[in-house]
Amino acid sequence: HIIIKKLYYKKLLNIYTIQMTIYALSSGSGISGIASIRISGELTKNVVEKLTNSRIPKPRLATLKKINNITTNELIDEGIIIWFPGPNSYTGEDMAELHVHGSVAVVKAIQNSIAEIDGCRIAEPGEFTKLAFLNKKINLQKAESIADLISSETEIQRRQAIKIMTGKTAERFNSWRDGLVKILSNFEAKIDFPEEDLPEDILKDIKIKVNEIKNEIKKTLNDQKVGERIREGFKIAIVGPPNAGKSSLLNYLSNKEASIVSEIAGTTRDVIEVHLNINGLPVIISDTAGIRNSKDEIEKKGIKLALQKAEDADLNIVIIEPKSGHFTGFLKDLLNSKSILVINKSDLGVDSIVPEFKRYAPIYISIKNEKNLNSLITEIKNRLKNQFHNSENILITRERHRYNLEQCVEHLENFEEKNNSEEFDKASEDLRLAIRNLGKITGKVDVEEILGSIFRDFCIGK
Repeated sequence: HIIIKKLYYKKLLNIYTIQMTIYALSSGSGISGIASIRISGELTKNVVEKLTNSRIPKPRLATLKKINNITTNELIDEGIIIWFPGPNSYTGEDMAELHVHGSVAVVKAIQNSIAEIDGCRIAEPGEFTKLAFLNKKINLQKAESIADLISSETEIQRRQAIKIMTGKTAERFNSWRDGLVKILSNFEAKIDFPEEDLPEDILKDIKIKVNEIKNEIKKTLNDQKVGERIREGFKIAIVGPPNAGKSSLLNYLSNKEASIVSEIAGTTRDVIEVHLNINGLPVIISDTAGIRNSKDEIEKKGIKLALQKAEDADLNIVIIEPKSGHFTGFLKDLLNSKSILVINKSDLGVDSIVPEFKRYAPIYISIKNEKNLNSLITEIKNRLKNQFHNSENILITRERHRYNLEQCVEHLENFEEKNNSEEFDKASEDLRLAIRNLGKITGKVDVEEILGSIFRDFCIGK
């Protein structure tokens, strides 16, 4: 009885939470020309009427209104009110937007006034978009693309987010899922009516269709993770021995003093990262500790981090100087297809450089004299172009998508194996799991367990 009672009150609490009317500043915080405050929920109409001391404006019509403190009736500001009655709104609920002067004091006064109304609370990060998803206004991928569009810093990031918002990628995932659902219905007919033999062409078609979908997903997975790289940034690590010019190169590329430059070896102990926009492509460049044999425990940890960054990077700029030309121990592992060998301080002469390095087509530069740095930047741009040249057909933009597709392929392979050995009940379960994994990408399943991880990255007011 006690357990049932607790569950009942928990259910009431959840209903109450969902029915609360939420509000938040949707535009950026701080001083601005215009600030936008968004309100959504059953009490929206009541909130607007109390703030304006007048009837609700006509739907979707920008209306100039005086906005007052609901307790003292003191004038706070004069602004534009737009009323969006549900379900024809962003969240699917009754919703309003208040466009007021972007003063911190004005925004605070309006929010404090709304807070005085019972049943209203400040929105959580991403809660407006979460409501849009729960009310079936958008799918999960579109919700993610909205977050990506807001945080996009480069043209290619913007284009990728817009492409997903249009729903083209969701259509592909849903078509695979719908195809597997149709296959499952035919397959379960064989299990439910074993005495009725299904025509051979249907059984053969099941095998062909499952194999086709599996291979299409595998092809999609073989995308070199370009979608994730566009969203998160192409990772470049600057590695090399101490005093080779790593920090100076980072400062030159970022056009600011991001890293401390000193003639004292081992100045850089930690990893310093800078986000750059190179030809419209997102890049994260890391300056790392100089790699050498060291007895200093802190420096040794920095060197370990440097080697880890080099391993995880999409591109390594291995930088040395003529005096360290004999330093070959760590270079043997770092000089590979994802590396650019750079020889700095070339103005001091390059006669001491190990001849073996020449086969890596090194780029000779002088950061101090700004010599030949354009050649290095051109090479970096070419490497980026090669990585992103096939970005138009990218479907996967997050690790969540990749994981679910990999799980889907695994279940389809298990299905094929069990189907061939005539373990039909077990095979059908693998097919259901494959369908579920595809559904998780766009939200065609019960996805409460993954909603938090998706919407927590949103800003408040979105």
